[in-house]
Amino acid sequence: MSKLAPVALFAAITAIAGCDEIQGERDSALIGAAVGCAAGYTLVNGRCVEGAVAGAVVGAVSQR
Repeated sequence: MSKLAPVALFAAITAIAGCDEIQGERDSALIGAAVGCAAGYTLVNGRCVEGAVAGAVVGAVSQR
């Protein structure tokens, strides 16, 4: 795991925390993809794409 991975995960979570209002499934899917990519890269040895796909699906499905 590189030294940049934890920083990327922290940046993704901080960006989501700064969102005032999430409008629509597309926004939720994009946010889920960003967090999924960072988590996949950090936790599963560089699996950004798989994490992004999973995060996008979860984000779109869990839309309020």
